Amino acid sequence: MLRAELLELIAANENSRVEFKRDDCRPDQIAREMSALMNFEGGVILLGVEDDGVVSGLTRSPKEAEEWVMNIARTNLQPAETPAWSTTTMPGDRVVGVVELAAGGPGKPYKAKRGNAWATFTRAGGQSREATREEEARLYQAARLVHYETRAIPDLGMESLDLDRTASYFRNILRRGTPGPDDADDWRRLLLNSDLLVETRDGDRPTAAGLLLFGEHPNRRLRQAGVTAWAFPGTEKDYNTIDEEVIQGPLTPLVNKRRTVVDGGVIDRTVDFARRNMGSIAWLDGARRRRKRSFPLEAVREALVNALVHRDYAREGTDVELSLYSDRLEVISPGRLPNGVTIEKMKEGVVRVARNGLLKEILRDYRYVESQGMGVRRRIIEAMRQHNGTEPDLEEHDDRFVVRLWKG
Repeated sequence: MLRAELLELIAANENSRVEFKRDDCRPDQIAREMSALMNFEGGVILLGVEDDGVVSGLTRSPKEAEEWVMNIARTNLQPAETPAWSTTTMPGDRVVGVVELAAGGPGKPYKAKRGNAWATFTRAGGQSREATREEEARLYQAARLVHYETRAIPDLGMESLDLDRTASYFRNILRRGTPGPDDADDWRRLLLNSDLLVETRDGDRPTAAGLLLFGEHPNRRLRQAGVTAWAFPGTEKDYNTIDEEVIQGPLTPLVNKRRTVVDGGVIDRTVDFARRNMGSIAWLDGARRRRKRSFPLEAVREALVNALVHRDYAREGTDVELSLYSDRLEVISPGRLPNGVTIEKMKEGVVRVARNGLLKEILRDYRYVESQGMGVRRRIIEAMRQHNGTEPDLEEHDDRFVVRLWKG
């Protein structure tokens, strides 16, 4: 690393990707920082820099420091890693060791040795701390070692699924036969084979996906299922709302043989909320006054469906949010984008990765999801350009993903 680059890092102080450390600290302290950085987004450990940014330099030779770091990465980190090592000579001939750590991939979560035990750490600003149970679960999920949507929901059975709604999916969407209403054994086999039900030592349990898609009351056990919707009179959140609703229930609708919606699910009811609160835009075309909705419904539906399909359901107690303001509409999905997904890939329409593959496939059967993975490009970006010439905002933050549509 060049001296100028290193000086910039030090001047910016410690943050979520930069840690200062002396090289005479305990090995478990270095392992802790390695675990935290790789479990987050990767970063660098600068050895020979004090907490206040003063460069004190290595206390051992560069070769000895490198061997020390590599030994820690092999023996105090699980799974073992090989970080990149380099040194930079600073003013006063003080040498700084630079330990570069890539963002962890399939190896997540990385654990650091702590005494005779192993612990998982993560990064919060410039501090490393032990991961909570929920954070560790999300790390396993990000590594595709655990799929939240196929986990069993304890203490519930097949009766927690709405069989009328489920039967309408198989009969009227997939156009296939279903067991009779009293044929419990055949229903059990069908639901197990469809991953809507799973066998456990304590009996058959609905999967999270089964409950989200077809549950009688999914929010009783999955508090994060559903959408919180608001309509505000101005451009900021306010206690004075025009309309607000907590929209709960199964994601899917009940449909008849003609695929007409008889009872809407969360998706349809949320789009209805947006439709009745978005208002319209009027303009003069010559001597004639014309009017249209403030947003194309296909763009609103796509943003909402993406939020519900790709959100991180391991973040308990946090709904998807839909907010209407006087100048825009926002859809907020809890959690970061799945591994490998970037905003640029979404804009190009080349995304094939889904955090919740079963949800995606079943909602695709209902034609909520674009079959070629071009939904964001076609239904949001191009739809907004044609509607009013505006560019939607796609933003990823530490704990959420935001889609913002402008009235123009």
